[in-house]
Amino acid sequence: MIEELLYDLAELYKIFGDSTRIRILYALSEKEMCVNEISEELSMTMSAISHQLRILKQAKLVKYRKDGKAVFYALSDDHVKSIIKMGLEHISE
Repeated sequence: MIEELLYDLAELYKIFGDSTRIRILYALSEKEMCVNEISEELSMTMSAISHQLRILKQAKLVKYRKDGKAVFYALSDDHVKSIIKMGLEHISE
């Protein structure tokens, strides 16, 4: 049982190991955004952002809601924001 949990924890940290995904999570920690907004803020293509959002959704780090044709993304819960905040605090020491 503990082995499975540790494996899952390692997989979670792999998701955080990509700077693009971290940048997306950081942007979403500020506010809910659509793909176009994230793309503009990070100066990346919408295709690249969509690809990374798919990975983040599968890892349950982001959630989405539809408003007509628009899809808005946000962090899935406060735990994700806490992980980012603690990481930033750790490297700033």
